[in-house]
Amino acid sequence: MADPKGFLTTPREEWPRRPVGERVRDWDEVYVPGALLPVVSRQADRCMDCGVPFCHQACPLGNLIPEWNDLVSREDWRAAAERLHATNNFPEFTGRLCPAPCEAGCVLAINQPAVTIKNVECAIADRAWEEGFAPPAPPEQLSGRTVAVIGSGPTGLAAAQQLTRAGHTVAVYERDDRIGGLMRYGIPEFKMEKRHLERRIEQMRAEGTKFRTSTTVGRDVDAAELRSRYDAVVIATGATAWRELAVPGRELAGIHQAMEYLPLANRVCEGDLESSPLSAAGRDVVIVGGGDTGADCLGTAVREGAASVTQLDIYGRPGDERDEEADPWPTYPKLYRMSAAHEEARALRMGPAADAGGDGDVRVFAASTLRFSGDGEGRVCALRLVEVDAGRRAVAGTERTLPADLVLLALGFSGPDPGDGLVAQLGVELEGRGTVARDGGFGTNVRGVFAAGDAARGQSLIVWAIAEGRAVAAAVDRYLAGGVSRLPVPIEPDDRPMRV
Repeated sequence: MADPKGFLTTPREEWPRRPVGERVRDWDEVYVPGALLPVVSRQADRCMDCGVPFCHQACPLGNLIPEWNDLVSREDWRAAAERLHATNNFPEFTGRLCPAPCEAGCVLAINQPAVTIKNVECAIADRAWEEGFAPPAPPEQLSGRTVAVIGSGPTGLAAAQQLTRAGHTVAVYERDDRIGGLMRYGIPEFKMEKRHLERRIEQMRAEGTKFRTSTTVGRDVDAAELRSRYDAVVIATGATAWRELAVPGRELAGIHQAMEYLPLANRVCEGDLESSPLSAAGRDVVIVGGGDTGADCLGTAVREGAASVTQLDIYGRPGDERDEEADPWPTYPKLYRMSAAHEEARALRMGPAADAGGDGDVRVFAASTLRFSGDGEGRVCALRLVEVDAGRRAVAGTERTLPADLVLLALGFSGPDPGDGLVAQLGVELEGRGTVARDGGFGTNVRGVFAAGDAARGQSLIVWAIAEGRAVAAAVDRYLAGGVSRLPVPIEPDDRPMRV
């Protein structure tokens, strides 16, 4: 605790965003380059070195937050990077993409704005790369055991890196043409530039991890045959089965899933396409779903030049402050938040609130979709909605119609894709909700086959994905080593994600 009075004298200050008019014209990250370090130096001093650090408990990875806050405040960046990487393989990902449940658990947040833990984490990770504090860490010797990891999202990559460093020979199988899973083709460039991902992949290659892209296990490679070739298999495919919206008119052209839309925009950024075939340019866009994926669609549509964008959220508008009865500290509170994408759309007056003289927020809360209407040629042209109460019952007299010639469904995901053949060929059992069933050691009903991440726990956060990857790596290492593992176990498989 470098400054005992830092939390009293220094206000919360976050990484500043670039002006809206500038950032919507490109796909670069929304933050002001080079502005994070001065902010972080002051913010780390606000950490109170609590006797019981609830931020540590609130983080699924068990990040040693007070320790690296103190080290940053003393400008010992090497030691801070060591403490950060001790619990998190990819802090530059979580520092940009995690909703920061740790900040909700900050003791300072009881009656003041929390320490900007997420920003400090990101600054340490970026500084570690700049200063060479994150070199490849290949194993000193190989175990002679082999592991196949199916899926290259944060769970698969974390598991692969841990197992490689433990001395096992690991191959990661990815169905797309590039490594990264949703971080590659789901997360827009303006939230995390892919150079951060490429840097980690090169580090993992240098450590010895092998990557097999454009390979769908279950179609291109028989899953049972793959199991026979490896000593262990980790299912880390994520929850790729998207949820549908069963309302009249769903069959109309122009209605797409978010994960049909977002990957095309990312491929434009990768240079694969000159423009997206589903571009929102000049179109009236309606996004059904109020979560992060919906916000990603919103920011993408703004950059593509949409004529208007509206985002529908079935939940009512949250409050501006924590509800101490519903969400007591240190739980993650449901609050009204303005993401960078929402800020952009509001500044550009792109939603219905602009015409109504409202605050410009493009979100319509407590709204349920009734049906879609077509234009006579089989294309969607309008969406009919109704307001709902807290029990999701329609409120009489509130129906209205929105123009819509591009509708994006961002309703979340239920589990692994049942159509790729992986589950059937391996013979693993599923839970009732469609996720892979597993025991207390991340093992499935098939010996040597393990499951982790969204494929087993259901749709969750990136920080939970990395934690699960690290934990399943310890379970696999224990299985291969005959009961003993030196790898850390951050979570147990029956832990449940915090509502975020």
